[in-house]
Amino acid sequence: MGRKRKGDPVHGWVVVDKPTGAGSTPAVNQVRRFFNAQKAGHAGTLDPFASGVLPIALGEATKTMAYVMDSTKAYEFTVTWGQQTDTLDNEGEVVETSDSRPTSAQIEAALPAFTGVIEQIPPAYSAIKIDGQRAYDMARRGEEPEMQARRVEVLALQLLDCPDTDHARFTMACGKGTYVRALGRDLAAALGTVGHLCQLRRTRVGPFGESQAHALSDFSLEAGEESAHKAARERSLLPLQASLDGIPAIALSDMEAMRLRNGQAVSLLRKLDLERVWNIDQGSTALATCADKALALVRFERGELHPVRVFNL
Repeated sequence: MGRKRKGDPVHGWVVVDKPTGAGSTPAVNQVRRFFNAQKAGHAGTLDPFASGVLPIALGEATKTMAYVMDSTKAYEFTVTWGQQTDTLDNEGEVVETSDSRPTSAQIEAALPAFTGVIEQIPPAYSAIKIDGQRAYDMARRGEEPEMQARRVEVLALQLLDCPDTDHARFTMACGKGTYVRALGRDLAAALGTVGHLCQLRRTRVGPFGESQAHALSDFSLEAGEESAHKAARERSLLPLQASLDGIPAIALSDMEAMRLRNGQAVSLLRKLDLERVWNIDQGSTALATCADKALALVRFERGELHPVRVFNL
């Protein structure tokens, strides 16, 4: 018999507005303790230097984290021109300077080259593993990790304004694996100067945006009564399927649900079943539900639903 997990069987998503200075893992641990959840994880690290949307999965929702991590992310950031730091943000040491400052027109003209699928060398201070070691651990020891260029996709990049000659503010939407700090470095180089990020905020991760985010301080057990804690839990906990926005859903009967839970395929070959699967392509993933509750992620192949991840709710 397996060892019983500590905590309560809490399942769903909590979207935190992580403040600058807080780490992603401590934020996850704080939310997990607040809900007394058995299991928790986050859908995409935010550096302590950055603020913004940090989606946290509790319980069975952790089985859907990959769908959120692979989705589009949006950021607002500010670049300081004329100084490059070793971390490419304002927490590092200055390693290079320049007297050159780009104009708004020059910045606008440079942006198209950084939109679409581009080659990007990740920062040395990143969580990428090299020979089993985190790049940032190697960099902190004074080593120079060999970072390989990778292809990333920038869906949109826009200049918001230039508060002064030393700074420019941007918004960006991008795919998985894109480093905003590296983009700031490369944009500065293309403009004939150097630069680093002095502000970074994530405004969206897949289906989760700022409007759904709660302050990290809301999840404190130190103040308030149990009734207030309960209200905060109910207000902030989103259902598991909130992370699966855009994935088609199909409602199953109790008998069909039982087959899926037992790891068996569900046949949908009858003529009357065609209306149930009209929006599900062959070989694609769908969300199976029963009595309005998330049941499993399934793959539709040759008229059958095959279980991919079954939720123990």
